[in-house]
Amino acid sequence: MSVFFTDTDCEMSYADAEALGMKVIGMPYTLKDEEYVYDFGKTFDPKKFYDQMRAGEIVTTSALNTQDYIDYFEPVLAAGEDILYVHFSRELSGTFNHMDVAIKELKEKYPERKITCFDTRNICIGGGIQAIEACKLHNAGATDEEVVEFLKEFKNKVSTYFYVDSLQYLKRGGRISAMSAVMGSMLNIKPILGINEGKLEKLTTVKGTKKAIDYIYNKFETEYLDDDKYSVYVLDADSKQIGDDLAEKIRNSGKKVNINR
Repeated sequence: MSVFFTDTDCEMSYADAEALGMKVIGMPYTLKDEEYVYDFGKTFDPKKFYDQMRAGEIVTTSALNTQDYIDYFEPVLAAGEDILYVHFSRELSGTFNHMDVAIKELKEKYPERKITCFDTRNICIGGGIQAIEACKLHNAGATDEEVVEFLKEFKNKVSTYFYVDSLQYLKRGGRISAMSAVMGSMLNIKPILGINEGKLEKLTTVKGTKKAIDYIYNKFETEYLDDDKYSVYVLDADSKQIGDDLAEKIRNSGKKVNINR
């Protein structure tokens, strides 16, 4: 028997994670020189968080260290259970180097136990969708190997698209120059980004929020499989009306679709 793990870089609601019985690895971030651990919004105040960002506060993320992973995993192994961990893309963080060291140490200490990891090659809700569906299968009695085989196919059906309203963090991350950030802000330029082969990729740029939403909706129109077995998720970063408008646009598409908003 295995215990199902995911992490908070695979976005979902804490209610869903708790209802499915997931063990959740909280990923750290720092705001105003204080470190927090994201918990899917259970204690997180999004309004306060985004207000602080709008006021100019800088948010940074950091990797877990080897001991952090040992602290999460060892109690499960010591109790005689295996681990199945569905996590966000390795391409997006160095934290997995520390995880690999932790797993090597734990396997030496608990050679009879099994730790199975699956890379969703995605992040945020793109990883969360995979974790949710995998955990449902796990809870229904599928073996770890069966869950992994399902995910190998399912991950190719999951696409993640988003746009950013502020260019500040793209500039800080070195994805655009300071001059591009200034000019882009003046011209109301909105970069559209997606996840490709586990990496963050700029797809295009458009002018204005309406064109950004139209671009993402057109991705839905051309890529959606017209199968309501799975849901389309619409998330926003403290931009509720924009998210609601996109969800309504999808709802009126005429396609057979479940929307998780």
